Amino acid sequence: MDATPSGRSHHREPWNKGKLTGQKAPFKPKDVWAMRARMQQEHRTRELALLNLGMGSKLRGCDLVALRVRDLQHGGQLAPRAIVTQHKTGRPVQFEITPPTRASVQAWIVEARLKPEDYLFPSRIHRSPHICTRQYARMLRQWVRDADLDWTAYGTHSIRRTKAALIYQKTKNLRAVQLLLGHSKLESTVRYLGVDVHDALEISEQTEI
Repeated sequence: MDATPSGRSHHREPWNKGKLTGQKAPFKPKDVWAMRARMQQEHRTRELALLNLGMGSKLRGCDLVALRVRDLQHGGQLAPRAIVTQHKTGRPVQFEITPPTRASVQAWIVEARLKPEDYLFPSRIHRSPHICTRQYARMLRQWVRDADLDWTAYGTHSIRRTKAALIYQKTKNLRAVQLLLGHSKLESTVRYLGVDVHDALEISEQTEI
């Protein structure tokens, strides 16, 4: 508490009172399906490609928006896997491109008439060659609202975390998730997934020696 000039103390409100802090939640599969269905019904080809690729690649927003067509294409065809260098770490990371994602991305490439050297998600603002992370965040906010969710609970990292969290829930394989997320340290993956003592004990209980 701080003292006023008169010597009396007053209570200062915490800066984060009433605000959500910490990591944003991953999406539940049913919410992802709801967002996809809305995009398909409204023929929002670019947004569907961005959502699908964001979920599947598990890339940070800065790496996702900076992808070029040639990063995913080989011989004019979208590859089942791709590898990019992460902007934050400078380390390469590999990711899968599933058939549904390839179909949505290919549809967007055709619709936008993109060439191999073009950015996959070009900006409609002349001073920017591709959409920025703020634009990506604004788009995500609308997707969340479309799914009747609380937009304050989610962010672009929710897209990155969703599939990684599902993989961990199904396999409990932290090393695999670490590789998929491109983390240099396993501790980073533990913090990112929010792995706690309960998770560790649950795995231990399932292991007999």
